[in-house]
Amino acid sequence: MSEKQPAVTQATLVKKAAPKSDYKPADVSPQRRVQRSFAVRLWSVRHSRLLEWFYSRFADAFLLLHPLWKGIGYGRVEAPIKFVEKRVKGFMFDCRMCGQCVLSSTGMSCPMNCPKQLRNGPCGGVRANGNCEVEPDMPCVWVKAWEGSRNMVHGDKILDVQKPVDQSLRETSAWLRVTAQAAAAREAAQKPQNNGASA
Repeated sequence: MSEKQPAVTQATLVKKAAPKSDYKPADVSPQRRVQRSFAVRLWSVRHSRLLEWFYSRFADAFLLLHPLWKGIGYGRVEAPIKFVEKRVKGFMFDCRMCGQCVLSSTGMSCPMNCPKQLRNGPCGGVRANGNCEVEPDMPCVWVKAWEGSRNMVHGDKILDVQKPVDQSLRETSAWLRVTAQAAAAREAAQKPQNNGASA
């Protein structure tokens, strides 16, 4: 009675045909490598309350520096600020530098990471496991945004309707733009008080 040979799979044939070298892939599955690429982004969502607190203090500090930015010229400081912003936010949130950052309204999950770049919630194709329909290995940006927003003090800002992305602001500093807008709003609020005091 002859012993039955095990069936040779396609994967075995491909592995045998692959060129031999000293390189050995990391001892993790492709799925695990994909998950690692989202690790920092997911950490940011899990720690959204801490990041919300930090961002609030950071925005206050930037606003205090408004006279400096204005004195030097916002146009002159944009290049170095943008360089830092791009690297920090790129690492923390996989930022796409849209110039219209809404992280504080989306649970510290950047909506520009959505393959469809949806700014106001998920599409109808979110998978049962909470992953994206376009990139099945990626957690849906908006599922994570909702989870992150539930940890935040001002988490209900996720319900605010966001404007469409203004493509002319791409590759500009959201930090400086928000600071300049906050400074202008503060100055506008102080004008009626000054006018009332002088009358």
